[in-house]
Amino acid sequence: MNTTLFADIFEIYTGLFDKLVVDLTLFFSWFPYWAPVLLGYLFWHQWMHYVQARYMSNIKWVMLEIKLPKETNKSPLAMEVALNALYQTSAGTWYDKIWKGKVKDWFSLEMVSIEGQIKFFIRTSWIYKNVIEAQLYAQYPDIEIYEVPDYARYVDYRGKYGDWEIIGAEYGLSKPDPYPIKTYVDYGLDKDPKEEFKIDPLTSVIEYLGSIGKGEQIWIQIIAQAASKRYHIKSGKKAGEIGDWKDEAKDIVKELTTKEEIKDGKKVNMSRVLEMTEGDRELVKAIERSTGKLGFDCGARALYLVKKEQFNPSNIKALGGLLRAFTTNNLNGFTLNYQTFGFDYPWQDYNNIRLNKKKIEIFDAYKYRSWFYAPQHKKPFVLTSEELATIYHFPGGVAQTPTFGRIPSRKSEAPVNLPI
Repeated sequence: MNTTLFADIFEIYTGLFDKLVVDLTLFFSWFPYWAPVLLGYLFWHQWMHYVQARYMSNIKWVMLEIKLPKETNKSPLAMEVALNALYQTSAGTWYDKIWKGKVKDWFSLEMVSIEGQIKFFIRTSWIYKNVIEAQLYAQYPDIEIYEVPDYARYVDYRGKYGDWEIIGAEYGLSKPDPYPIKTYVDYGLDKDPKEEFKIDPLTSVIEYLGSIGKGEQIWIQIIAQAASKRYHIKSGKKAGEIGDWKDEAKDIVKELTTKEEIKDGKKVNMSRVLEMTEGDRELVKAIERSTGKLGFDCGARALYLVKKEQFNPSNIKALGGLLRAFTTNNLNGFTLNYQTFGFDYPWQDYNNIRLNKKKIEIFDAYKYRSWFYAPQHKKPFVLTSEELATIYHFPGGVAQTPTFGRIPSRKSEAPVNLPI
């Protein structure tokens, strides 16, 4: 009995071994055909990684701090106009991209609280410093702009071996890019209401930033560059081609306003405008208004940093709902894509090995303002200039946070009739 069983098992394994030999022989017989393709792909990937890293390492970055006057009565439309200067589409010629490693320019818009003191920053390549300053001064003549050291360099985060504790979150959109979030226009801020009647969604973020105490820091960054093409067009003459977010918007509007019917054995798109609900009409109107704006590829993340002995776990919930004021159910909103809050079950992460790795990664990504390129390449989402200005603008007197540092006096020109 045992001899027969052993013989059957031996026969099975012999058959498997013979099949493996045949498969490997076939595999290596095609080596001259597939190997150049594989090796070529690996070389191309490593080459582009190398030249882009070389190019980015030579960029001279500057950190601009914007100090606000006591009164800022401009609507977020002023910031929208200023942010249009960040729409830089050129990435150079094919020679610049392949040989020099040139990449599309990107910018980081940052709101930071250091022990409750709230600050606004813009990190940019030095070549755009004068452009950004000119645009901001044109819209906000009373602000002051200074070039300052990068605040991130003063935190030495070393994971579980250091003195700092960190909570991090990265955000994305809950629906496709063309669906707009709730913007300052929806809050009526484009009509310049009086300060006492303003409802600014950014005030909830400002209040949170001002609520922390000694030894605590909160960093928020929105990384932006001109939107790229990555959408596969589904309908029309360009079907199958690669388009941008506006092409995706056209497909969505078409799906909302038409329906397929069979006529004479053929599929025909028929209008369903008369059947659309009021919600559908508002949705189409919002998407079409959005496509009239400039679009930016964006990434958003926030960090809460504190010395380990002062760690406050309530900030886990606070970071999770940080951007909820810009969310609406019928349009679009923000959702958590990545977080360092922890895992649900202990067996998912033995001794916090995975969690500590995630914390180091999100800290490094913030410090290097990385989203579109190495060290962390993540899929961006699209925000229009209107949406970007809603999330990042200078709030007026409606933001009464005591720790919100402002310039104490208003600047004005001297009277023209002064004696000389």
